[in-house]
Amino acid sequence: MVEEPPFLQRVTWKPDKRGEGYPFDLPAVKEIESLRFAPVTCLVGENGSGKSTILEALAIGLGFNAEGGTTNFNFALRPSESSLHGAIRLMKTPYKPSTGFFLRAEAFFNLAREIEVLDSVPAHAPPIIDSYGGRSLHEQSHGESFMALVENRFGPRGLYLLDEPESALSPTRQLRLLRRMHELVRQGSQFIVASHSPILLGYPDARIYELGDFGIRRTAYESLEHVAVTRRFVSDRAAYLKSILG
Repeated sequence: MVEEPPFLQRVTWKPDKRGEGYPFDLPAVKEIESLRFAPVTCLVGENGSGKSTILEALAIGLGFNAEGGTTNFNFALRPSESSLHGAIRLMKTPYKPSTGFFLRAEAFFNLAREIEVLDSVPAHAPPIIDSYGGRSLHEQSHGESFMALVENRFGPRGLYLLDEPESALSPTRQLRLLRRMHELVRQGSQFIVASHSPILLGYPDARIYELGDFGIRRTAYESLEHVAVTRRFVSDRAAYLKSILG
């Protein structure tokens, strides 16, 4: 495993740009400068901890569309991004990724629609959907369409930001995603993943940051609450259910 990230290294504040109110009052956002990125970096925390907000700011700062897609997409069915991206500076290596993608599970339907809209316009280039497996993403299940994206559109030396990809995937498909990530990391790619999934968080040698009221702290996989709760539930389901249901 390569230790140094190939593209994005860390985040700093722009001088005099740190704002007030949301999202700047989130403890994790206040400590955003503590983030250091590896070939695979995972952000984990309860809903509202700021992991998706930070991932979104990173994506916009890297030139991706706020609602997802590649740097070539430019659609916004419901603009809702925070102002955080304008207050941070991304410290990168001299190397540029060959490709990249920002996946927002909650906006993937909008992305699929945008591809169909663009492909409906006559053009000399091949249809965009050809890069996603050639079959309409709307004609597949959420999980099938997401795997079509990962297995067809993602390529070597790419920079990929994934926001809760497990929401579309069964455990088996999460394992397929792990395998595909590993193939691409070996080919010089970098992943930043916001997730609740103990499967995805278990990527070998991933750098894991836990976000919460305490701010940001680097945490070992075995010490994550998400992992501990899942382990207790699976190891003795009846006892665990009795303890919480009475």
